[in-house]
Formats: sequence, C-alpha cells, structure tokens
Amino acid sequence: MAYHIRVRAGALIIENNSILLIEFLDENGLHYNLPAGGVEPNETVKEAVCREAKEEASIDVEVGELAFAYEYAPQMNAYKYGETHQVGLMFECELKAGSTPKMPETPDQNQTDVKWIPLDELEHIILYPNIKEHIVHFVHNKKTITFIDENL
Repeated sequence: MAYHIRVRAGALIIENNSILLIEFLDENGLHYNLPAGGVEPNETVKEAVCREAKEEASIDVEVGELAFAYEYAPQMNAYKYGETHQVGLMFECELKAGSTPKMPETPDQNQTDVKWIPLDELEHIILYPNIKEHIVHFVHNKKTITFIDENL
C-alpha cells in the first residue's frame, strides 16, 4: 500500500527580534504561518523555500541551515490542520539585499497580510502549526540541523 507524506518547506526569517509571518483569515479565524508550502515535482526543498517566500511575501531569500523539522500526523491531531500527513522542514533564511516583505500581487484567497511579529508577542497569536515555543527556543539557542542535499 502506498502511503503519501507531503513535504512542506518554509522560511524562518528573524530580524530585530521579530519574525516574518503570513496572516490568514479563513474558517479557522485569524491565524499566522511561516512563509511555507509543499515541495513541487522536480523542485529541491531549498528551491521550494525560495518559491514560497516569493509567492507569499514577495521576497527573495538566502536559504541557510535547517532550523527544525516537524511532523503533522492528522490522525494524531484530530485532523486539526487537514487530512494530509506532512513533514515540515523550516530553514533559517535571510532577506536578500533590497527585498522588502509585502503582499503578493496574487495572494492565496485567504491571505490578508505579511507582518513582522515581535518574538515577545508570539504567545498572543495563533500560529499554524503551533511551533511558537520551538521558534523561540531556536532563536535563543541558534542550534541548526545539518541538511544534506545530494547533488551529483
């Protein structure tokens, strides 16, 4: 039996003690997410990070090391974020010179903004997935995970 796990790639961008987040308003109410999304066919994970940052925040990023990975198993989470089993790979990223976050020309239908949220205000927002503590821990400890991408 084939079992599908979606690979999701995202950008963790921290500047001036704030994190860049994408704001959404949908049937779940107002919530935020890192610039992230599914890896497409014939695309590397790091290429997906760059594409998602461009699509969701109109920015160009320099992709650094893997900050953390997470798994969303829908059956273990009452299907809170949908029915697709996912593994998320979040990379520490930096904005390229001259790149300023803003709403894209054609945003997702539920995307309402691109915002810098101060890290000390993270506890007051809804973040999907709920990785706020992991983000704060990463920022304070700067311990990255080596990401090995084999390119022949």
